[in-house]
Amino acid sequence: MSVSSLAGGAQPTFAATPWRERAEEALIPPLVALLVALICGDLLILSYGQSPAAVYRLLLEGTWGNAYGFGQVLYKATTLAFTGLAVSFGLRAGLFNIGGESQLAAGGFAAALTGLALPLGTPLIIALILCMIAAGCAGGVVGAVPAYLKTRFGAHEVIVTIMLNFIVLALLNWFIAGHLHVPETLHTPEIHAGILPRLADINPRFHGSAANLALIVALIVASGVWFYLFRARGGYELRAVGLQPEAAEYGGISVGRVWMKALTLSGMIAGMGGINYVLGYKHYYEDGFASGAGFLGIAVALVGRNHPLGVLLAAFFFATLSQGGLAIHAFVPKQMMDVLQGVVIIAVATAVPEVRRVLRSARKRGDA
Repeated sequence: MSVSSLAGGAQPTFAATPWRERAEEALIPPLVALLVALICGDLLILSYGQSPAAVYRLLLEGTWGNAYGFGQVLYKATTLAFTGLAVSFGLRAGLFNIGGESQLAAGGFAAALTGLALPLGTPLIIALILCMIAAGCAGGVVGAVPAYLKTRFGAHEVIVTIMLNFIVLALLNWFIAGHLHVPETLHTPEIHAGILPRLADINPRFHGSAANLALIVALIVASGVWFYLFRARGGYELRAVGLQPEAAEYGGISVGRVWMKALTLSGMIAGMGGINYVLGYKHYYEDGFASGAGFLGIAVALVGRNHPLGVLLAAFFFATLSQGGLAIHAFVPKQMMDVLQGVVIIAVATAVPEVRRVLRSARKRGDA
């Protein structure tokens, strides 16, 4: 716009930049969902005759207000980050991976077996790398099964991954209960190699919490997912298939190969999440340790808008709600946090199209 036009009294108009548009569509729907969740939470708390301000203050004190609570939030967020990244990776390719539960369990089991098989005296870094590779490979194998059935026979990945959850978890239960358990328990013997240090070993204030350096691994994996999706050719092909598989195939991309890779890598990411419990917390595999984490990862991916940074923030948010439910149990039932989680998910699902419609109409009015 020229200086003369400004001097003549014309008012400059600034069209929203693509970056601003993307930021609005990424941030506003989750914020709307949080606002709806807060309102519903207030109503629930009032129905129990308690003060919302007092309950929320207790929630914050029990999570972010002390080192132990914050450590527990970080521990729970780590597992959810892995499963959320796994689901979001598949969704980027247009695939719905519901098998995070079995992939997470298979990864933890493989990490435990590797830690038990390695000889005493194995250097820590080598043992950790081998256990992580085993966890990723086990999760990848479980993820590759629905990928193969989809690309070879056209089987729907949602149905296959759901059914595979029951099969894999039942097989692991049979193996632990019948062949590799400490008497009168449902867990393996403790591993003696590949143990991840806890945060309490670095900072004594975290004493008692389960937080460990698997958190660093989750951050590295999230960075790798971001680089692959937005900076690598394979990520471009994956996103192209997710947006429009017919157009991607017309452009020379093998859709079946991309689907195979996407579900396999998604399984590998979820499988690596098993190290948080096995290598960092209990130091053994226990039947049922993955209960709920795989399915909650779906919510984490949806609230995080399928972006690695958003997934990390959503994992931290849901972990806060989970740990906060224990902190406020004296005032209201901890199941209230489960209700709030459901409200957030529903609010995000319903807010996304409406918010986008409002934003686009506002931009059109601004451009006019």
